[in-house]
Amino acid sequence: MILPVSAGFLPDRRHRVNIPSTPADCLRCGVCCFSGLDTYVRVTGDDWTRLGADAERLAHFIGHRAWMRMRDGHCIALLPRLVTDTDGRTHTEYFCTAYERRPQICRDLARGSPHCEGELAAKAARPSAATPA
Repeated sequence: MILPVSAGFLPDRRHRVNIPSTPADCLRCGVCCFSGLDTYVRVTGDDWTRLGADAERLAHFIGHRAWMRMRDGHCIALLPRLVTDTDGRTHTEYFCTAYERRPQICRDLARGSPHCEGELAAKAARPSAATPA
């Protein structure tokens, strides 16, 4: 399935996000990282330690709890990159800049699991949840 990308995700509105029905690689899809909530990805004390020197850049406190920072409707650690297929079509893939140090909640979401499939289905059915206007 392909979801349109709003101006908030990429400066060029001509590109579209290619979201496979079952992601081949957790570093490409990124659907689970999209949300309009500031309190979407909880960061525990162990997660904060694992994030190391980047903890304050990637996470912040709201009240007494830490959360990954969100930017333009997705986790700040998620970055887009334009990819050209062998047929010459350009699409956007996403990669996690903190993948090796990501929070436990992200580690627990297994590629192709029912939760992963649920994220894909919910955000495909409601594209505005994945790509706010």
